[in-house]
Amino acid sequence: MSEINVLVPSYNHAASIERALRSVFAQTRDIKKLIVIDDGSKDESVQIIEKVLANSPLAVELISRKNRGLCATLNEGLSKTAGEYFAYLGSDDLWLPTFLEEQTNLLEARRNAVLAFAHAYVIDENEMIIDRTDNWSGFADGDMLPFLLRGEIFSSPGVVYRRSAVEKYGWNENAELEDYELYLKLCGEGEFARNEKILCAWRLHGSNTSGNFPAMLREHLSAQNRVADKLGIGREELDRIQRELKFRGVLDYIRGGQKKEAWKLFRENRPGSRSSVDTMRTLARLLTPQPIFQWNRARKRRNAISKYGQLKIES
Repeated sequence: MSEINVLVPSYNHAASIERALRSVFAQTRDIKKLIVIDDGSKDESVQIIEKVLANSPLAVELISRKNRGLCATLNEGLSKTAGEYFAYLGSDDLWLPTFLEEQTNLLEARRNAVLAFAHAYVIDENEMIIDRTDNWSGFADGDMLPFLLRGEIFSSPGVVYRRSAVEKYGWNENAELEDYELYLKLCGEGEFARNEKILCAWRLHGSNTSGNFPAMLREHLSAQNRVADKLGIGREELDRIQRELKFRGVLDYIRGGQKKEAWKLFRENRPGSRSSVDTMRTLARLLTPQPIFQWNRARKRRNAISKYGQLKIES
């Protein structure tokens, strides 16, 4: 069986790091080595990690050092492991028990795939399921580039990488988002194998980068500019892609309560709308009072919790 190594990058997630690690321990597939790198946490993360790893069923290594950022931590973890496959789990996220088994089996069957990704439950701080990513998009199986260029991106805890592909690029330590630029580059190397199952959980909280919509849009545009030539995308085509990306970003700004910025994006990027229906739908969202919009979001969250309940992982 091909080897897989796992990294858990840790940073200020004392409340959730034990559950993240125990979800790694609970995997049904053998793991060659688990590396945990604490990136200068200021809370009790290191003490909790040491306690949990003392009874680890896996070969483990703990590195605790000053803060260098997530991308540097991912590169360090990749460099300290071997084997055909590599996966990392953020210290606030969770894997379901069959995650590694199913994703590596998928990569074994899809030799042209550079990574395998799966859908995720979206959970709150109490493991209550508040959404699931297959409600957002089905994504593509194979060629993910058109989705990525529109800013549609799957959650990182659902990914297992083929090492030979990811080692060619690694993570850009100057990027604001850890995975987007890497995904774009990997599109030129092979397929993205989609697993339609939900195999992990992504925790939503106030410090998620994904909630910083200006930073996300800024990094999406910057990453596209950096890799466009490698992907064979000319300036005229890239301008069209980025107008569409900015127009789609209007809805993200509305979700974040940034109506003034949303209106500005709408006015400046209306040519990026894919249809008149798309324009009118976006305009209707802009005209909806924010309290009504927030009430509807809270209602959907309550309904999801009522439907799905709390995520429980058997260890």
